[in-house]
Amino acid sequence: MYAVIETGGKQYRVEVGTELEVELLDVEPGNTITLDRVLLVADGDDASIGQPLVANAAVSAEVLRQARGDKVIAFKYRPKARRRVKRGHRQDLTVLRISDITLGTKSAAKAVKKATEEATTERARLEQAAAEKAAADAELAAKLAARTKPAETETKPKRGRAKAAETTEATEATAAPKQEATEATAEETETKPKPKRTRAKASGADAAPAADAAAKPKRTRTTKKDE
Repeated sequence: MYAVIETGGKQYRVEVGTELEVELLDVEPGNTITLDRVLLVADGDDASIGQPLVANAAVSAEVLRQARGDKVIAFKYRPKARRRVKRGHRQDLTVLRISDITLGTKSAAKAVKKATEEATTERARLEQAAAEKAAADAELAAKLAARTKPAETETKPKRGRAKAAETTEATEATAAPKQEATEATAEETETKPKPKRTRAKASGADAAPAADAAAKPKRTRTTKKDE
């Protein structure tokens, strides 16, 4: 439900909970006032239009505070007359919050409160249903875990003894080839004769060409200048 009201020579479209700034009203902050100049009230597809006001219609509002609007600059001048006038203005305002719109027996505040309660009830119902479902799922999971745990305990071998046996077998299998290789190496070392190192001496036949090559004089190279 919404309404169109008139105050301070201006018209405003308002709903429950709307905050608006209107021309200065002589009221104290925290008080509640009733605006009876209602031009239109609409509720869904139904609308009541005043001529000029709607009968049995009123808008209740709470005064939040007194405020001032933005500064407006007014500048006037006359050409060729040396006349210049500059003025600033800030309008005094009253801030209102709409609390209710009534048309005969209808009340917008009651409708909003009822819708809020229904939404809260629906939310609580959904939360409760979700909690119940979670509890049922947890109970079912616990039952399944209790059924499967004994079966796993019966079929599962003991880890300690099996692991020790596997470790012993692996150690023995690894140690046997190493021992055989060590024994074979020792036997080869004992039976294989060590070669004697001998220094080769140059024979006389081999030494003679080397001596001749050393004693043979070097050939000199003739150039065109010598000729």
